[in-house]
Amino acid sequence: MLKEIVIAIQSYFRAHRFISKHQLWKWILIPGVLYMILFVAGMIFFWASSGAAVTYLSHSLGIDRWLHRQSSGFLSFIFMMGEIMIRLLLVLFYFSLFKYLFLIIGSPLFAYLSEKTEAIISGKEFPFSWPQLLKDMMRGIKLALRNTLWQTVYSISLLILSFFPVIGWVTPVIVLFVECYYYGFSMLDYSCERHKLSPSESIEYIGKHKGLAIGNGMVFYLMHLLPIVGWVLAPAYAVIAATISLYYQNKEV
Repeated sequence: MLKEIVIAIQSYFRAHRFISKHQLWKWILIPGVLYMILFVAGMIFFWASSGAAVTYLSHSLGIDRWLHRQSSGFLSFIFMMGEIMIRLLLVLFYFSLFKYLFLIIGSPLFAYLSEKTEAIISGKEFPFSWPQLLKDMMRGIKLALRNTLWQTVYSISLLILSFFPVIGWVTPVIVLFVECYYYGFSMLDYSCERHKLSPSESIEYIGKHKGLAIGNGMVFYLMHLLPIVGWVLAPAYAVIAATISLYYQNKEV
């Protein structure tokens, strides 16, 4: 798995050289700017609403009043850390839902980018057809909804765990790895579909190559640490990098 994670990370550098060489910037910037606008608006709303949700929960359960009566700095610190972890989990959960919404909206472009990338690398032409594009869109939407469901189940389970002091502090890290896997999964599936793998075959195949999915999603999230530029480039870079990593992985097999 570690080798595949490294391959996925290296594929982002290959993707940058590939985009520059073949002048694909217009396919990167248009969806990227839209993604950035939605991302900023979503994160502002999500962070504010997560704070309101945690405050309401704390007040409803009487935790704030109980802590006030205890007058313990240590207990206040423990529960403050727990509150931060819960807010982070909620933001990650919100971001997950936003991410899948954008995947559904952008599925036609992402499918085209993945196809164009492999066509250039392999020299093989993939004839364009509207019925095939619609089929790719529907497949992408179905898998996005499927991944949303499973990821929600895992996130809720981890959210419950986050209520336990100390143990719950590691849950955001676990949630982040789950996020990375499912996002990378969506990026890799465009190539799987193009090679006529059914949804169940795609799930099985990517399950055997979890490192490629985790590595792809990991760099996607790390790019968000670079304001504006990272937010604009992250989505399209992810799909091109996923296509490149899967192409070279299959070539080595």
